[in-house]
Amino acid sequence: MLEVKGLVKKYEKELAVDHIDFSLDGGEVVGLLGPNGAGKSTTIKCIVGLLRKTSGEILIGGHDHLSVQAKKLFTYIPETPHVYDLLTVKEHFQFVAQAYHIKDWKVKAEEYMHIYDLVDKQDKLGRDLSKGMRQKVSICCALLPDPQILFFDEPMIGLDPKAIKNTKRLFKGLQEQGKTILVSTHLIDSVESIADRIMIMKRGKILGNDTLINLKYQFSGDENSTLEDLFLELTGDE
Repeated sequence: MLEVKGLVKKYEKELAVDHIDFSLDGGEVVGLLGPNGAGKSTTIKCIVGLLRKTSGEILIGGHDHLSVQAKKLFTYIPETPHVYDLLTVKEHFQFVAQAYHIKDWKVKAEEYMHIYDLVDKQDKLGRDLSKGMRQKVSICCALLPDPQILFFDEPMIGLDPKAIKNTKRLFKGLQEQGKTILVSTHLIDSVESIADRIMIMKRGKILGNDTLINLKYQFSGDENSTLEDLFLELTGDE
């Protein structure tokens, strides 16, 4: 579903992403971990086309990541949720539905609003929403087009415990439908229980890319170690 080959992103003299390679298959939930400044967000922004890569190849569903065909396959949920100040929560759904020509969108919208406790907030304007509520609206709008691959950048930040639990449950449901999910975060416990595979970045490089159990054997040799132990071992004092 996603192939990244030799991806490089430079900012003047700074090498933010350093010749990384990885792929994602259908039905996978993959956690992209790393300390602040590791290159996680930059990697995802290059993939979705918000940043221009310096070099490398990115294919989504076999199409160049900037092509219309590729853009029809994915949605992106940024770390900082952006909503329209003068649209209500319900009008956000309507806007996305019209933009993507989604039929029967009201049924899906109602379902997502129930999951994220937005039913009684559906008539509130975007400017009046808290950061957590904005994040919930952002996630719901990204789900509405029924994408094949979803890119989440720090999705749990700002969410209350119930919303975090429901988001994890949602990931499992999407996975069962064959969807592909890439979750970028530095909150280790938010992905340990849901990710099929873990990628750990540091200073623009991918240091580990495998299942948690395989990473434990590869880097620590201790099957009882936690993802936190492994993360700290690979990233050091960062």
